[in-house]
Amino acid sequence: MPLVSTASVYIGTRFLLAIFGVFGLCTVLIFMIDFVELLRQAGKYGSVPGYKLAWITLLRLPAYTEILLPFAVLVGSISALLMLSRKSELAVMRAGGMSVWQILRPGACVGLLLGLLSSTAFNPLAANARDRSEKVYSKAFGRESSPLGKGAAGTWLRQDGTDGQSVLTASSAKEKGAVLGTVTAFVYDKNGRFSERVDAAEARLYDGFWLLRPALVSRMGREPEKFNSYLLSTYLTPERVVDALGSVISVSFWELPDLIYVTERAGLSASRLRIQYELLLSRPLLCVAMVFLAATVSLRSFRSGGIQTMVVTGMVGGFGFFLFAEISRQIGTAGLAPVWAAVWVPVLLAILVSVTVLLHQEDG
Repeated sequence: MPLVSTASVYIGTRFLLAIFGVFGLCTVLIFMIDFVELLRQAGKYGSVPGYKLAWITLLRLPAYTEILLPFAVLVGSISALLMLSRKSELAVMRAGGMSVWQILRPGACVGLLLGLLSSTAFNPLAANARDRSEKVYSKAFGRESSPLGKGAAGTWLRQDGTDGQSVLTASSAKEKGAVLGTVTAFVYDKNGRFSERVDAAEARLYDGFWLLRPALVSRMGREPEKFNSYLLSTYLTPERVVDALGSVISVSFWELPDLIYVTERAGLSASRLRIQYELLLSRPLLCVAMVFLAATVSLRSFRSGGIQTMVVTGMVGGFGFFLFAEISRQIGTAGLAPVWAAVWVPVLLAILVSVTVLLHQEDG
């Protein structure tokens, strides 16, 4: 038993180091790419010190790299198992009576732990860092890094409130979507009939209402009227409006349940939020699936040959799985399949296929 325990710690350490190595390499590449993009923007919008660009890049880095964890687990697991096989350590362990499941158990535990930490700790850290990076970006460049993203003018927000529903669009957004610029709102009464159109230079979100000012209100059969301020009721809150306007990248795992509730109450579709929440919930099991998938192509002895072919097969299978998972996610977002099925079915399918292959390799 002590030998098994020592071997498990050794195997787990190999998995952990290999995964961190792959993740670190990907992180460096992403940092360089994003830093070069910020340099391009600095040349376009104004001179910004290099250290400030580097700080913005570092703050944005966690949000960009957290989605790479499953890929790092896949490649790192393949690397760890191949290193053990190259040094004949796998052959010695198998000769000592260890089954493939005992060999993979430390790696699966490492993947499970990394997935849990990624969803519950790293994701909130990435969301907070992303939010702070937008503020630093705004001060450095003198313009907002808008959550509306590119093509913001085509983004429409449908909402509900105590006075009825309304639809609005804006050309820009800041403060995580709580302040909109150049706003147009189409207001409907409680019976769903069109009431008026409101054009404003700015809209600021408070608890229970938008404050638009200055506002130009146009009604059927009446001349447009100008108001210094105009109140538009909404069930959205300043803390929960960001995803209705754009990406969920700045929303923490712990904030998603409340955000889903408020978004649905406001009459908005919460499918993207539910998909994101299910993805974070499934990430630990996804990392375990990547360990099993890596094992299907990495347990063969180097003396038997064909290692390169097996590794290429594993990488192609991994990319195929990620493509299938992305297609499934898009289907769930479009409402063509239940959210839980769109997220969990690819993960469970990967585990079932990998375990079947491993059983066949182990027992014939």
